[in-house]
Amino acid sequence: MRVDGREIPVSGSLLQPRIRRTSDILRVVLSAVLTAVIITGSLITRPQWEALERSVSDIVGFLTPEQSNLVYILYGIAILALPFAILVRLIWSRQWKLLGGFLSAGLIALLLFSMTDTGFSAPRWHLSEPEQVNTFLSQFLDDPRWIAMLAATLTVASPWLPARWRRWWWTLLLAFVPIHLVVSLVVPARALLGLAVGWLVGAIIVLVVGTPALEVPLDAAVRVLARRGFQVTAFHVVRPAGRGPLVLSAKTEADSLTVEMYGQNQRSRSALRQLRRWLTIRPGEYPTLFASMRRAVEHRALMGIAIGDLGLGSNRPLTVAALDRGWMMYAHTVPRGKLFSAADGEKMLVKVWQALQTLHEAQISHGDLRAEDIRIVDGEVRFGGFMMSEFGTYEVRFQSDIAQLLLTSAALFGPETAVRTALELMGPHRVLSASRRLTKTAIPEQVRHSVPDAGDLMKATRDEVAVQTDQDKIEAARITRFSRNQFIQLVLLIGLVYVAYPYISAAPGFFSELQQANWWWAALGLTVSALTYLGAAMALWACASEEVNFRNLLLMQVANTFAATTTPAGVGGLALSVRFLQKSGLGAVRATAAVALQQTIQVVTHLVLLLFFSVAAGVSTNLSHFVPSATVLYLVAGALLGLVGVTMFVPKIRRWLVHEVRPQLADVLAQLKDLARRPARLAMIIGGCATTTLGMALALWASIEAFGGSTTFVTVTIVTMIGGTLASAAPTPGGVGAVEAALIGGLAAFGVAATIAVPAVLLYRVLTCWLPVFCGWPIMRWLTKNDMI
Repeated sequence: MRVDGREIPVSGSLLQPRIRRTSDILRVVLSAVLTAVIITGSLITRPQWEALERSVSDIVGFLTPEQSNLVYILYGIAILALPFAILVRLIWSRQWKLLGGFLSAGLIALLLFSMTDTGFSAPRWHLSEPEQVNTFLSQFLDDPRWIAMLAATLTVASPWLPARWRRWWWTLLLAFVPIHLVVSLVVPARALLGLAVGWLVGAIIVLVVGTPALEVPLDAAVRVLARRGFQVTAFHVVRPAGRGPLVLSAKTEADSLTVEMYGQNQRSRSALRQLRRWLTIRPGEYPTLFASMRRAVEHRALMGIAIGDLGLGSNRPLTVAALDRGWMMYAHTVPRGKLFSAADGEKMLVKVWQALQTLHEAQISHGDLRAEDIRIVDGEVRFGGFMMSEFGTYEVRFQSDIAQLLLTSAALFGPETAVRTALELMGPHRVLSASRRLTKTAIPEQVRHSVPDAGDLMKATRDEVAVQTDQDKIEAARITRFSRNQFIQLVLLIGLVYVAYPYISAAPGFFSELQQANWWWAALGLTVSALTYLGAAMALWACASEEVNFRNLLLMQVANTFAATTTPAGVGGLALSVRFLQKSGLGAVRATAAVALQQTIQVVTHLVLLLFFSVAAGVSTNLSHFVPSATVLYLVAGALLGLVGVTMFVPKIRRWLVHEVRPQLADVLAQLKDLARRPARLAMIIGGCATTTLGMALALWASIEAFGGSTTFVTVTIVTMIGGTLASAAPTPGGVGAVEAALIGGLAAFGVAATIAVPAVLLYRVLTCWLPVFCGWPIMRWLTKNDMI
């Protein structure tokens, strides 16, 4: 490189990897999104948009036909001359590589819009289009080929054009939309599509060819450093531009400097990262957003000066300068000392914590405490890397510093030594609060990547803090704006609205039938439905060895209805039960085993009652309505055999069954053996399960009686158990739709008229499903607020 008559050698690659060119990638993504939106809008809402455009055109279209012709001629000349003007400029400036991208973009855009079902269609710009101005030049205004070619070539050439030319030429191209409206014409949809596709093609070509922003203005950096009194004689690339800045070592006549170059891609990536943090992370967790890359680099330099005044800086800022093509330069002295390592011993670890304490006393947080940013100079600790530092910060930032240093020191000295030293210097309260931030979300990405096996190490460090502070468990700190429970509840609400919509639409007819119902029978059905929750709570209470609060467990059963109804196969209810038992003091294994035990006895009780009532029904009851055909039975048997085969021959599934399922089954069997020796507890569980099953049948029978139906309780019980069992396999949340269809069909099979069966089943579902669901939502929120789930 030659600068002002001096030859300055540059060693190393200045090229930025294509996958790190954030600005160019963003351009491709945005153009692809625009293309998809226009295509979707053309297919779905094109008639509505054309009607809107006609109405707007009628309002603003004030030109006469002669004036419209003149506008079309003038604009057509401009549009026709635009690409040739750019082409002449590229040839005149001898930008041959850019010229190749320019021609390639135009050709690709033309070919894309020339492809038809029968092959390629040549442009017909010399022919008149119906209802358009009958001139040759006006054809370029409406032809999507020409619009696409212009957009593609202008996108490729724009980064290399002067800003004034770029603005005027893009304004000229986009002017075809208002011109169409002014002359009382609808904007052609294919012209808009040509604009979007052309932009997409040009963006892809730019990603391949590159932009001037990729050219590092080292000559300007040399001149800036020369004005500061540093005559650069050579550059060496220490770290190529990528996730961070381009780092170079600059040799001068007296010493060496470190020069960091921040380009356009760092600015766009930083803006995206800051936007993501703003959307997902609570305020105060990270430094405030910077308006530009210049402000971010200046902030780093100023924090370097502030930390240097405390005698804790490993380098000294020299200058910050804005260079050509959007680049920023930050120059500082070479970091002094050697990197902090385990070889320095525990005494030096104590000094590191003392240095961090000094920073915090000065109201400065570091924010990026990796081992490579901690140096030892003559037995003293110095810090480097101040991009995430902040002056006058919040307490959470201090806690983040402690958590980061805990992780870094644990990687060097082990969790036991790191935690013991932190407790001695920072105190139990601060270390305990900071350890809650040893999570993937709270620890910055660059800090996690600087240590091996960060996930396991964070868990081990948290456990060590719990041991040394005599804590049973350390809950993770919530640093996000929205918690996991809030997302789950939102999904559950959306699922509830989805499954309830068909029945909300049928509400008018149902309410008209409801006016003629016997409300005493409906009240009985509601009372019996409430007793089922008492039975379920009693069964789970006994399965948990009576170690949880029964009142809270009963409330959880009502909330359980909401979770089970809004998730397929009721998995949400099972998960909620396990979570409640864990929060009540049971371990994860015991809580899972208790729920599994209740479900096992519930299934056995259900089958025994089904067999009993089937026998009690006698020969007069025709159960063939519920027996599947032989084909269905064969398919089910084949599916079961297939599952057995998959289990035997897939190692991952086999290991999961052996290591996860088998221990839980063994625990359930052990509890069943224990129940056999404790008949009172077994009777309580069976009684609670039987109350749940029979209570649902009694609620359906009361609903049928409410509408004047007449059928036996035995018949209704069989319909409830068989129909409910078949519908439980349905993938819909809470079996909505499948349960209603199975019950109505079952009642019809036993002679219950449809005029009775339909409203009775709907009333039954309101009493046993929908009323508890709407009661379960606020109860679930109350349990969450009180940390019970």
